[in-house]
Amino acid sequence: MLRAMLPKLRHRAEAVFPQISERWSGIRIDRQHLRSFLEMTGLPSGEGIMKLGAGRGAVASLLYPHVFGFPLLMALVTQRDVPLSLWRALQIRNHFLLHRPYSEHEMLDLAIGVGPQRILAKGVEVDFPMTLSVPGEVVWEGLTTFYYRGSYGQEQAASPLARPHQGDWPEVSKWAMPSRRGTSWRFAGLTGDYNGIHWWNWYARVMGFKTGLYHPQLVVGQCLARLSPPGASSTRLDVWLKGPVYRRSNVRLQATEDNGARWFALSMDGKSRPSIVGKWSVAGPGSRLFDDHAAPLPAGNDRKAAE
Repeated sequence: MLRAMLPKLRHRAEAVFPQISERWSGIRIDRQHLRSFLEMTGLPSGEGIMKLGAGRGAVASLLYPHVFGFPLLMALVTQRDVPLSLWRALQIRNHFLLHRPYSEHEMLDLAIGVGPQRILAKGVEVDFPMTLSVPGEVVWEGLTTFYYRGSYGQEQAASPLARPHQGDWPEVSKWAMPSRRGTSWRFAGLTGDYNGIHWWNWYARVMGFKTGLYHPQLVVGQCLARLSPPGASSTRLDVWLKGPVYRRSNVRLQATEDNGARWFALSMDGKSRPSIVGKWSVAGPGSRLFDDHAAPLPAGNDRKAAE
């Protein structure tokens, strides 16, 4: 976060991200970190999400690698030769594929790189592919898309992943989001994302929001905790972040099942447009989240687990 405040080495109008990568080696799942994540999202109540202490201590959450790996994404996007400032970025899409549960006893490696980039009418979006692996095997894949507002040149074709399916689905749950700033600050401790829009109302208003907004990973986790998981060890989650979820807001979750996939939409009370739309489904044998050309680059900064 401190590095994000330094001036950029390249002019932001270039908007072309260099082909850089980051790698975090020798990771072991931290039980306390995992418990905090599950407690804040409510995911222990979701059957099949977590099997801590059962067998080899297998963890079956496909959202959790995105949370504990978020500091590596932050390390990538705050490099000084990245042309655009983190403060201009919005997280707009997430796609996760869990090939198999990962164990707290396994030594894991996390890698992230710069993927495809698209200039749009009012900004540019950049994909950041990530993999979690053990020697010789990828156990989880993630693809996070950031959107940077501004004018960067001739408009290009949108991503084929840009538009979710959406319908008038039955309401399955309602709840009140926590109002305390401490919730956002505590979750920032899990992700490394201390952006002021999540806990500082004045700064959030300066950035164009009504008030402080929650980290999307926290809200998505609370949605999954209220849905029955697909009955498979290999699953996929696609999430479209359409708008903020503010502190002190009451939210409602709508969901439906279509060919075994759980579609869901989260809206704040009084808003017809959902803030989050998602699809949680079984991943077929041999499924891949992205092609080899979009995978994290093998070269790059290597960060040991102690860092």
